[in-house]
Amino acid sequence: MALVPYDDHTLSGLKRFYNSSTTYTFSNHTIRIKQDWKELGVAAVVWDAAVVLCMYLEAGGVNLQGRSVVELGAGTGLVGIVAALQGANVTVTDRDLAMEFLKSNVHDNLPKELEHRMSVKPLNWGIGLEHFSHFDVILGADIIYLEETFHDLLKTLIHLCSDHTVILLSCRLRYQRDHDFLAMMRNHFTVDQVTYDKNLDVFIYKAQKAQREEF
Repeated sequence: MALVPYDDHTLSGLKRFYNSSTTYTFSNHTIRIKQDWKELGVAAVVWDAAVVLCMYLEAGGVNLQGRSVVELGAGTGLVGIVAALQGANVTVTDRDLAMEFLKSNVHDNLPKELEHRMSVKPLNWGIGLEHFSHFDVILGADIIYLEETFHDLLKTLIHLCSDHTVILLSCRLRYQRDHDFLAMMRNHFTVDQVTYDKNLDVFIYKAQKAQREEF
């Protein structure tokens, strides 16, 4: 299940995913993220969209202090860890098969004094949503790529949102279907591009529930 087209440039870029770990510095903390491409594939490597979203959070793109935050498709947990370092109370989520790997990265990188700010929970989009309530901020890095998941992803976003929730989606727009998902979102949310990293070809979109006009 490929996220990217396999040209020569891509194949060269994929080599870094075979590294067992990769290191970043955010919020004055060194974060060493384990990767496991061989066993868990796309869920267990750090994608450029995650790095760009972390930079946006670190730069204060949205106020996270004391906010409730959920990350969808958290993968390695990098984005959620950075959000916690920025003062948020974070729930990182992914499929069941990624739970132990995700918990391990969170445990190894989150300072002890911040452990109370972060929880790891399984979430298959569109299923068991009654176990989750609204969040102030929803984060997603490179989660727009499989067309068959779009309905459940949108259902999940709608469920997790209050009228004041901010959604931040970091992504590459690789295919027409990616644009199609943003069009689907615009039926329910106002969606605006807030940044574009031209070096990594990554966009960040901000979405909020569309406010209905009152007459």
